[in-house]
Order: sequence, then structure tokens, then C-alpha cells
Amino acid sequence: MYRYDEIDERIVSERIDQFRDQTTRFLSGKLSEDDFKPLRLQNGLYVQKHAPMLRVAIPYGLVNSSQMRMFAHIAKVYDRGYGHFSTRQNIQFNWPRLAQVPDILADLARVQMHGIQTSGNCIRNITCDHLAGIATDEIVNPLVWCEILRQWSTFHPEFAFLPRKFKIAVSGSEQDRAATLLHDIGLQAVRNDQGDVGFRVAIGGGLGRTPILGQVINEFLPWSDLLTFLDAVLRVYNRYGRRDNIYKARIKILVKEKTLPQISKEVHAEWAALKGGQGTLTREMVDAMAARFTVTAYRSLADVNELLEAQRKAQPGFARWCERNVHAHKVAGYAAVSLSLKRSGVPPGDVSAEQLEAIADLADRYSLSELRVTHEQNLILPDVEQSQLALLWQEAKQLGLATPNIGLLTNIIACPGGDFCSLANAVSIPVAMAIEERFDRLDYVHDIGELDLNISGCMNSCGHHHIGHIGILGVDKAGEEWYQISIGGDQGNRAALGKVIGPSFARHDVPEVVEKLIDLYLTKRESQEDRFIDVVQRVGIEPFKKHVYGNVDKKQTNHTRPLANA
Repeated sequence: MYRYDEIDERIVSERIDQFRDQTTRFLSGKLSEDDFKPLRLQNGLYVQKHAPMLRVAIPYGLVNSSQMRMFAHIAKVYDRGYGHFSTRQNIQFNWPRLAQVPDILADLARVQMHGIQTSGNCIRNITCDHLAGIATDEIVNPLVWCEILRQWSTFHPEFAFLPRKFKIAVSGSEQDRAATLLHDIGLQAVRNDQGDVGFRVAIGGGLGRTPILGQVINEFLPWSDLLTFLDAVLRVYNRYGRRDNIYKARIKILVKEKTLPQISKEVHAEWAALKGGQGTLTREMVDAMAARFTVTAYRSLADVNELLEAQRKAQPGFARWCERNVHAHKVAGYAAVSLSLKRSGVPPGDVSAEQLEAIADLADRYSLSELRVTHEQNLILPDVEQSQLALLWQEAKQLGLATPNIGLLTNIIACPGGDFCSLANAVSIPVAMAIEERFDRLDYVHDIGELDLNISGCMNSCGHHHIGHIGILGVDKAGEEWYQISIGGDQGNRAALGKVIGPSFARHDVPEVVEKLIDLYLTKRESQEDRFIDVVQRVGIEPFKKHVYGNVDKKQTNHTRPLANA
């Protein structure tokens, strides 16, 4: 965990005092809504459909047990008894009272947390691989680099009011688990032919109304030049990014319209004036930042493979959980464990105050008091001794956190949708729960195999529907909720955008459509290892389209209309 120093504490404390004064002036009528809006947004406060929503930053997804207990406290005292983990590794509270938000931020500061820059046209929370520091394929631990970027971007005077929000993701491993190509800037650690570590830099990625995969602007950026190069990218974006049209303001549109070669020319010209200057990183700077992180005290552990094998044979449920929810660790004798927040009947990513407290207890007992938040809206216990896995599984089961579905159909990603968000065209959560109910048979879900299903309630794509193997998008048609289906999206090293299969569907048809897609996949796959996405890539979307629309009531489809893959 990163530990605040005196400067960190002072910055957060002063920010709370400042926002308390701004809130008081707004509530007394001395500050207009237009003046208050950018101030509240850069403190993580939205005005949603029913109430304010507070988004709390969890930098690069790293959180400890004390912070989890604070989330539980906030949920009980200021909210309605739960929190919601988002796809950007943050936690959101949907029902705080505006007048109490400064008090919430003050409570968060007591455990070194805040809501700074979790919204607004600024550089948002830096996201990261949820297995950072423990992954077996890691080239470099990205956590230190994420913290360097967090400190560089927080209150950066040039980048506080960008044309639009700006998102950065970092992966330190060979396998991209941070969806770097779907961000405004994506950084993936690489080695050159001499074995030196640097970063492959991609820019112009993003989902939303115009989904675009990022393009590589620098194949190998030496780590010492990281900040100066990113300064150059942001300066070019700040200079040329559109401010007259919110839908065309993201850097992805700038790159698309000017083309990557032209943007690259501009960036490198800007970088020429910055390279080697004040922002250049040194080994001493990086080491000093690394020293701000606690050192994990791993033990030398005996091999327990025989014990685990015996436990798996004796308890099939434990074996299935190990297969889906237990992940390899770079230190012998340890494992990382996913706590699934996708139990049937519960909105994806939602956690009750009681569960938050219990999860903190699990972290203390089993994972050296540390947790991670994934962009798939689950939690990770990163440092579990393998000999303790069976005990952890039993406790997690009692808490409803041991559903063995990581990577499977019911591990659904979904935004809050129309139940909460004023931007949404349609609800997301009831659709996710209807699909979970339709496939509430673990044997069947495991037989289907790996399948990512993502749901968004509008084109902003907070549910990442574009990169779901099956993606579902809520659309408005004459004031009614309909749903557009896409297939073939993917993330990671093989990132791809899904393609819409045809006209949209009424809400009650969606679970049946998903079932039709899966039925055809099961007839087309060539082996158990042949995933849904593999079949789609091999046969294309036409067979799926024909199978779905040939089996849906014509009376329903006659009232649908094709929608562009916007």
C-alpha cells in the first residue's frame, strides 16, 4: 500500500476545507449551479436521477482493510447500507445528502482516501492490472508508476480543464489485464532488445458513442521519459481538442480526424522541447516513490499441492471455486483469490455494509490486510497462503462472495443504468439479473465456458458493452427501453470491438436472445476449449444473426429498427 506523507495529507485536508466552503455557499444561494458544477465534479460528486452520487477514488484499485471498513461506515451512516464498485476501480455511493458530502470526505481522509478528480474534464483515477505486483508474467510492478502518474496528474495546472475527461491505464505484464487499448492513454511495460524496461504508449482509445481502439504512438518509451512524453501528448490534446461539441471532444476523435501520423508529429515536436528537462525521471525519484509503499512480508512456505489436491477431490465445490476464482501468484505457496460480487439476485458490483466489514475481516485474516478492485467489478485478496484456501472458501461462501463464475457468463459487468443514472436510456441492473436468473445453473454455465457479457444503459458505455463477447446496450425508442446486441468484442492483448447483430429487442426478449446466441455457439464449437469469442471470430456474426432473428417473434422484430454501431 502507498502511505501518505505530510504533503499528501495537507493537500487532501485543504481540499476538503475548500469544498466544504463551496458547498455551504452553494446551499445558501451564494454560488450558482453553473459555478458549483465543475467544483463538485472534480471532488467526485454527481447529481443523479434521484440523489447526489459520490465517487470515491481507489487509486489503481489498491485498498486495505481499514479503508474497506470506512466504506462500510459511510454506507451505514450516510447512504442506504451499500456501495457500488465501478469498472474504473472506484466505489460509488448513490444516496448521500449534499450537505453531508464534506463530512464524508473528511471521514475518508482519516484513512487516506478522497474523491479528487474522479469526475470532471481532468485526468481521472489511474487504473491498473488487478494482479499488479503479484502476477507471474510481470515485467515491472506498475503500482509505483501508477502513483507517479497520480501525483503528476493531480491538480496539474495545465490539465485541470481539458476539452473532456481523460483516462489512463497501466499494465506491467505481458498479458494486458488493464484494457490499456481502451483508454485515452494506455501504457504497457515492454523490454527492448537490450533488456531495458520501457513502455509501449497507445493513444486515442475509448468506448462511448464512438468506440475506437488505441493506436501505438511510441513502441518503446524509456521509463525516464514517461512524464515528459505524456506532458507532450496532453499539451497537444489541450491545444487541438474540440471544446465546441461534447461528443467530439475526446482525444480519440482528435486522433481519428487528424490521423495518428499527424498527431505523432505534433507530439514529438512538443516533446523535443520537454525531453531531458525538469520532468525527466531518475532512478532516485523512482526508488523514493517505491519507498512510500509498504513491503509485503511473505513467508517461506512448504509445498501444499498434495493437501490441495486432496481437498479438491473431497469437495467438488471447492475444486470448482479453485478453478475459476483462484489465480497464480509469483511467490511460492501463495495465491490470489477473486471474491465474486456477482451472486445471483444482486446487482453486479453492489456490496452491503455488512459484507464490506466482513471482507475487511477476510483481508486481515487471509491476505495481509490488502485487497484489489478489478475493472470487472469484483474484489481480489492478493496474498492468500494456499494452505488457507479451503478455510477462506468456506467463509466466503457464507458471505455470498464465493460464486465460482470469474470469466463465465454470469460474471456480468453492468453500469447502474436507468435505475440511478440520469444519462441512461434504459435500465441495466434488471436486465443483468434477468440473465443471471435464466442461467442460474452452475453446471450449464461452466459447460458454456469463458464468456464476457457486458451491459450499458447508454452510449457512454460505463458497462464496457463494446468489448463484451456479448454486449448489450440500452437504447431509447419513442420513450421505450430497447436493447441492442453486439457480439465479438474482446479485451486484453486481442482487444476488439463487438459488431451489432441487427435490430434491437424489447427488454423481456433479451435473456432469450442471449440463450439463442449461446445455443448456436454450443453447436458450432469444436472442443471444450473453443470459447464463444473464438467461434464468433471463426464463423462471423451472420450465423448468429440468422439464428436469433429466425427464432424471435416477427411481431416483435417488425417494430425494431437497425441502429448503427455508434
